[in-house]
Amino acid sequence: MTNRVLKHSYTVPCASTFRDAVDALAARRKVNVGDLARSILLVVPDETVAAYADPGEPPTDDRETVVLKSGPAEGRPWRRKPRLQVRMPPGHDIPFIRKALALALAMDKGDVEVSFAASGANDVLAEPPPEDNSSRLVEINEELDRLRTIVSVLAFDPLPDGIRNRGDALHVLGFPPSSDPDSRTVRAKFRMLATIHHPDSHYGSHQRMSQLNQAMEFLRRYVA
Repeated sequence: MTNRVLKHSYTVPCASTFRDAVDALAARRKVNVGDLARSILLVVPDETVAAYADPGEPPTDDRETVVLKSGPAEGRPWRRKPRLQVRMPPGHDIPFIRKALALALAMDKGDVEVSFAASGANDVLAEPPPEDNSSRLVEINEELDRLRTIVSVLAFDPLPDGIRNRGDALHVLGFPPSSDPDSRTVRAKFRMLATIHHPDSHYGSHQRMSQLNQAMEFLRRYVA
């Protein structure tokens, strides 16, 4: 049986230039920011990440203006620190995640390379990996492809007319229109999709989240 790894949404304050560079790298590699951080943690020991320089929080004059998407202050502008929203397993601290993302940027630029030492020795950041570690890199790339596929499957196109019937509600929640899921299955699917489409997440969308809520409310009335 496969154990499900729960994810936590981290809000990572950082300089706007750092945020933009990380977002650009993620877009170029067709992954999300959490994928970048996790890929570093797959190949670099925690103590090496912890020892890397922390890019730090943004300076006091580095702020961005956003328009609140929900709540009592919806529609109002808000000045806040630039940030990255990172979905990862719980247990990491914010500076550690920033360092992992800084390593990802440095490796992408060629400023840092990963070297795999012989069995029993510590991995170090130095020369490119030897040929006999190619299978491990293939596994990492396959995992990233799997994560990209999951995100693309879950990102539905909002219905232009909203939720009008049971088939629309099932479609938005990712079920076939003719299916008959029980309430437990519907709630589990809603919670999973809400972590992705919530406006505060990296792939967040107010319109998608609104339709998820509408679909859940519709099915709650008709699913036992």
